[in-house]
Formats: sequence, C-alpha cells, structure tokens
Amino acid sequence: MEAIERGAREILVVDDEAGMRETLELLLQGEGYNVTLAADGQEAIERLDQKEYALVLTDLKMPRVSGIEVLEHVKRTSPTTQVILLTAFGTDQRALSAMAEGAFDYVEKPFNIENLRFQIRRALNVHDLAAGSLGIHTGRIARRRLGSIIGRSPTIRAVYDIIHKVAKTPTNTLITGESGTGKELAARTLHELSNRAEGPFVVINCGAIPDNLLESELFGHRKGSFTGAVSDKPGRISMAHGGTLLLDEVGELPSHMQVKLLRVIQERTFVPVGAVQEETVDVRIIAATNQDLEAMVGNNTFREDLYYRLNVVQVEMPPLRHRRDDIPLLAGTFLRQSSRETGKDIRAMAPETLDILMRYSFPGNVRELENIIERSVTFETSDILSPDYLAPHVLRGESLGEGPVSDTLELPREGMDLEENLASIERKLLCDALQRTSGNQTEAAILLGISFRSIRYKVSKYGIDLGDFA
Repeated sequence: MEAIERGAREILVVDDEAGMRETLELLLQGEGYNVTLAADGQEAIERLDQKEYALVLTDLKMPRVSGIEVLEHVKRTSPTTQVILLTAFGTDQRALSAMAEGAFDYVEKPFNIENLRFQIRRALNVHDLAAGSLGIHTGRIARRRLGSIIGRSPTIRAVYDIIHKVAKTPTNTLITGESGTGKELAARTLHELSNRAEGPFVVINCGAIPDNLLESELFGHRKGSFTGAVSDKPGRISMAHGGTLLLDEVGELPSHMQVKLLRVIQERTFVPVGAVQEETVDVRIIAATNQDLEAMVGNNTFREDLYYRLNVVQVEMPPLRHRRDDIPLLAGTFLRQSSRETGKDIRAMAPETLDILMRYSFPGNVRELENIIERSVTFETSDILSPDYLAPHVLRGESLGEGPVSDTLELPREGMDLEENLASIERKLLCDALQRTSGNQTEAAILLGISFRSIRYKVSKYGIDLGDFA
C-alpha cells in the first residue's frame, strides 16, 4: 500500500450515484484536496488496498459491498484513516451502529455544505494526530485546534462555538452543568485552544478539600505557619502561573475563601499562609459548578461580586439526555479505549446493546456511559459487545426520563406536608444511589448530580448507615 505523503490530503469518495460523486469531487477539489472516486464499495476496497487515504467519504447503502463493509475494511487495514458515512435515511440504525464501530461521523443527504466542510476538517485533524503526520510541534497545534470534546449534536456544537470564540481571550469563564457532563474536559479544551496552552493546567476541587486545609492548598504556605508545615509549599495558584487554574465545584467555597479569591481575581496578587509579602500571579481562572450560583447569590451563600467576576462568559455543558445523537460516537470511543486498556479485541457493539444505551436516561451523564462501557468490556468474552454484561439498572432503564420530576405526581385531595414528603423522596433516592454503588458515596454523588460534601451531609442528616449497602 502506498503511504500518503506528509501534509497531503487524499480523500476517497465512494457512491454508486454518478451525480453525487461529481458533486463531492468538485466541492473537495475546490477546498484543495486530492480526490479519488469509486463507483461502489468493491471498487473502494480495491483502491484502499493500493493506496492509503486520510479520509473516506462513503455512501451507506450500495449494491454488492455496503458502506459498513468499506468501514470494516478500513479499520482492519488502515486504522488511522477516518470514515464519514453518507446516508439518505436520517438517523438510520446502521449509521448509529457504524459510529460505535469507529466511523468518525455520518452526514445526512441532502447534506449541508458547511456542516460537511466542518466534519471533514475535524476528521482530517484526527487523522493527523493518529498518524503523527504533522510532527511533534504541529501535532500539538492540531490537538489544540481540534479540542478534546466528542460530539456532533447541535447542543455540543453550540459549546464548541463558544469555546472557540473565547479561548484566546483572557476572559474568566464559568462552566456549568450536571455532574458527569464533562465540565473539566471543557476547561481543558479552553486551555488547549488558548495562548496559554504551553503553560500548566492546574485543577483544585473546592468541595473535596477540608475547609481548614483549603487556604493552604490554594495559596500555599510558609514553613512553620501551622502544625505540620515542615517546609514551604506552593499553592495551586502559583503552580498555575502562566497557565490556567480550574476551580472545580466553586460553589463549595466557604465565605472567607470567597473573599480571598475575589482579591486574586481583582489584583492578581495573593499572600501564602504564614507569609507577609504579596506574590503576583499571571493566571487565567476558569470555574466549574453543578450548582445554581445565581440562586446561591440570592440566598446569600455565594458572593455577588465574586459571581460576576467569575461569570464573564458562561459555558453550559448539556446533559447526555439532551444530546442523544452523541451516544453512539461516545460509546464507540469508550469501547475502543477500554478494549485497548484491557488488552481485548472487541471490534464492535451489538445493535441490541446500542439500542438499550439509546433508551437509557444516563443520570450520571457521559461519565456514567464511560463506566457502563468499561464494566461491560471487562466481562465480555467475545469480539462483539453484547447486552449480556450491561449493568442490571441499565437493562431495566427503558424510560428516557427527560426530567427528575415524574408527570404522574399529583397533590392529594386532602393536601400534604410538602417538607416531609420531599425529605422522604430525597432519602429514598439517596438509598437507591448507595444501593446501586454498594455504598460508595463518591459514585452515588455522581449519580445524583451532587457534590461529595453534599452527599456526606445528607447521609448524616437522614441517619443512613453505609454498612447496609456494603
């Protein structure tokens, strides 16, 4: 097989309709790509055996050899080659399955030209990274240009747009969304696309560090400033100098730390614990939270001035149930990742497996999907990911459950004690989450979309014995 030259853009177009082949050839040549045409899947396979392509655009439904078979051949013989499927059948089940099997994306006919151009550029960036054809330095540039977020749905495309617009500015950004939606990934993408990409990316989880240690973790301390401070220690802020600091779960910051953080943002200076001299820092601050900070401002649990300093630009990460088109692509990515990590050769996902995943509500969002796939891969013994090893609660989850409140809830004629009933519902959901996670509070918090600190408080509040779930 003839390898493509460094920097070349060889695209193979496969379609049994001559008019479609000619249209795509004119479009792609106008973009500066080298284009080869194949009239059907069999001819495409013959051409793929003779030469390596960066991208294959193939019709899904063709006589003799289908687009799925072309995809399978590509994945066997040239795994860095990206494949975009063209389908006239909308969200065809075969197109969804192909995404799980490694297709980069699918585009519906008649296609939107700008959307097709966008997908082609992204696919070629992925090829360059996979093949290493850009070299070390330019490979980093390509990675930043592409970003790390996976998806094709309109909601995630809107996230791309905001991130690309603000990435190269110094603007403070607030990333919101439920637990497991990828807030840290969005922050990393902002950093990778920014002018600070060569600098450090430092994360501090404001809800995971005890209050009495949080100031030292954030600002650092001097030797002897408190018991146990046996040497000077830099804080996360100074570690992020020249780069980006992500304040994860910023809504968990205690009030006295909110005041100190506000000064850092306004003055770009801070004082380590036990020090007398101010230090100057050059850092971009990104904050992330699954809480409603605006509501917290209203009830005086979060400073209004800090809120507006952090929320110059807001990026809202959508829950997975609002971006279902991305499930096949995400599931396929996690499948290949878990297969590599476990040393297995699971090449595809059974249609039944994908169908079950498409109907599940994913209260834990993308993180839960990744965990589900990892668990299934661990137990799978064949080369196809069957539904046999999906977790029982996933197999039972036939309702999409678009919201946390059931439409069947009604106020009894005689009235109710609202607080008592809400407490009863909250306790039951806590117990359900702990039962599902065998008492693991961190995983249960993810399922419920709350912080570890919140679930720890609620377990204590309701007197729940974790030993009952071990």
